[in-house]
Amino acid sequence: MEDMTPAVAVTLSLANSICDSSPVDITQLKNVTDAADLLPDSTMEEQSKKGSCDGSVVDEDEVEDTRAVISEGLLVVDAGSELTLSMEIDNGRVLAKAIILGESSIEEVPTAKVLIQDTKIEDCSGVTASEVVIRLPEENSSNNHVAKGRSVYELDCIPLWGTVSIQGNRYEMEDAVAVLPHFLKLPIKMLMGDHEGMSPSLTHLTGHFFGVYDGHGGYQVADYCRDRLHFALAEEIERIKDELCKRNTGEGRQVQWEKVFTSCFLNVDGEIEGRIGRAAAVVGGSSDVVLEAVASETVGSTAVVALVCSSHLVVSNCGDSRAVLYRGKEAMPLSVDHKPDREDEYARIENAGGKVIQWQGARVFGVLAMSRSLGDRYLKPYVIPEPEVTFMPRSREDDCLIIASDGLWDVMSNQEVCEVARKRILMWHKKHGAPPLAERGKGTDPACQAAAEYLSVLALQKGSKDNISIIVVDLKAQRKFKTRA
Repeated sequence: MEDMTPAVAVTLSLANSICDSSPVDITQLKNVTDAADLLPDSTMEEQSKKGSCDGSVVDEDEVEDTRAVISEGLLVVDAGSELTLSMEIDNGRVLAKAIILGESSIEEVPTAKVLIQDTKIEDCSGVTASEVVIRLPEENSSNNHVAKGRSVYELDCIPLWGTVSIQGNRYEMEDAVAVLPHFLKLPIKMLMGDHEGMSPSLTHLTGHFFGVYDGHGGYQVADYCRDRLHFALAEEIERIKDELCKRNTGEGRQVQWEKVFTSCFLNVDGEIEGRIGRAAAVVGGSSDVVLEAVASETVGSTAVVALVCSSHLVVSNCGDSRAVLYRGKEAMPLSVDHKPDREDEYARIENAGGKVIQWQGARVFGVLAMSRSLGDRYLKPYVIPEPEVTFMPRSREDDCLIIASDGLWDVMSNQEVCEVARKRILMWHKKHGAPPLAERGKGTDPACQAAAEYLSVLALQKGSKDNISIIVVDLKAQRKFKTRA
């Protein structure tokens, strides 16, 4: 080994590594360079008081602050302690000690060269690790970003979701659900300005699409929205993305997202009514454009959809289905139901010449129990397809997102739904453990699926008489568990 200059003491926290699904993966290393405040002081103090561990699992309900994101590959040690690693400078290069768990190999990190390796570390759960000295890339290396702190926004947002859609106590199934993980790449300038501390090389973020459509008068409009609306959204984003990217403020981007979703919903509504041409399959696998209504004039559907990425949530709602975010143990509605007796909706309907009549609740002309929907052309212009949009920056306190039809919300409060969903997710992990990181995000997440199914059963038990459709999205790519003292 080459001669080295004397070591410089560098204090690194053991519990602030952010997992990253990019080709260069250093999540198994404890030589972390992320922001030190990802692990709250309250958690560290609580753990340091408990002392040694006995291997029993404690769920997140027993941790005061659940905001930290901890890699599954980290050794289970006292998160409150600090580790002083020797770090030397060798001809302008940085040399550092790191710790690798189990069977992991430092060779998986192409930018790190092993100089010394010594397997000698074992924690109280029996997990062994190797202590190594590695050579990190030079400052001018093309992989220079590996050795530097990385913004959480640069991490790929793992889509963890579960969904259930049941007929319930209705004579016909009229709900529909759409889930499209890794649906599209969103230009980062559509979400934030000047990269806001991120690598200039990052140009796009992955967006995952989730939608719930609650049909009425028939299933045809809901099914059409399920098959078509996300494509219409992608087409609209592509059409005006250059204009969107020019908006440099959060308020400006809010307005532009409203334009995107409004245009998308209006176009789909036009296709449903037969005013705008839509593609229709013909013999030979090709398609033709037809001007024909999807269903009769009395058929319609709600639509609540969400684009989920690592930096923002964008929710668009038309009707009385709902999206609710659970953040910091508080349920935050990201949509507001379009009910005829909502003050602004009542005034809009009356000003257009319509009437809101009480008949088993407030209804437009005593018929429809919502003031906005797709389809329902017999009630236009009183019932409109224009959505309301919420453009919400992500927070490290975000826990889960619940998107559902009113078959759930009519019998359970926002807070109750969110608390139940979070509890069921934690219970699943407590019973089954965390799936391997490589398998997460591939298909339905079993913990979220268990939560969605439990909510549907609970809604039935509480007397729901409608179709019930639920999507549960776990917004914590890595959930934190610690050992019981």
